[in-house]
Amino acid sequence: MEGALVLMVIDYTRYPIPRVRHHVSSQAYLSAPQQQWAEWYPPTIENITWSEVYGIGEPARVIDLGCGRGGFLLRHAMAYPHVPIIGLEIRKTLVDWINGVAGGEHMHNMRALWYSIVNGLQWIDPESIDYATYLFPDPWLKRRHFKRRAFSPHFLDEVNKVLRPGGRLYLATDRNEVDDFQRSTIVRHGALKLIEMNDETAHRWPFAFKTDHQLFCERKAIPYTLYCAEK
Repeated sequence: MEGALVLMVIDYTRYPIPRVRHHVSSQAYLSAPQQQWAEWYPPTIENITWSEVYGIGEPARVIDLGCGRGGFLLRHAMAYPHVPIIGLEIRKTLVDWINGVAGGEHMHNMRALWYSIVNGLQWIDPESIDYATYLFPDPWLKRRHFKRRAFSPHFLDEVNKVLRPGGRLYLATDRNEVDDFQRSTIVRHGALKLIEMNDETAHRWPFAFKTDHQLFCERKAIPYTLYCAEK
C-alpha cells in the first residue's frame, strides 16, 4: 500500500447513527433469483461502472466483505485516500449511513454497496484486488442457521478469483466456533494458504486502524483472533 499513513478523525455527531436491526430477513442471506425481486433483497450486480460508484473512478483494489457499521471501512479509506475501496453490506440502512458519512467527509475513494456476497463477485475483474477483509462476521451459531453463513467453498472460489497473485484475505473473529469453521473450510478448499499471526508474521496484518467490534472486544477484554489466507 503506497503513501504515508494518515489517521484522521470523523466528528460522528454530524452523522447520527440510525437504529438498525442486527439481522435482516433470513432470506436475504440466501442467493437469488427467487427473492431478488423483493424490495428487502439486495440488488444483484452483473456489471459495474466504477466512475458511477465514487469520485476516484478507478476499479476497486480493496474489498471489505460485510462492512457492518463501516468503522473499519471509513478509517481504511481515510488512511489511504488514493486507494479505491469498496464495502459490501447486506443491511441497506447501514449502507446509506456509511455513504452519507463518506459524502459528508468528501471521501472520493470509498463507497459501500447494498449487496449479498452469496451472489458472487463476477462484476469485479479477475485478479484485480490487492486484498479483501472479512472481519467479525455474524456467527450464526445454531446448526440450522449455518446455511446463512457467507463463508463457504463458493465464497472462497469468488475471493480467490478476484485476488491478485499473492493477494490476501484477512480474517478476524471473537468466536472459537467460527474460527474453527473458517480455518477448516480454507484448508479443505485448498486455493489459499492459511497464515497465522505470530511474532514472525505480525507484519502480514498491516492495519493500524481497527473495526468497531475489535474496539468493543478490547474494551471488554474479549479475546479475538487475526489471521490471513494468501493466494
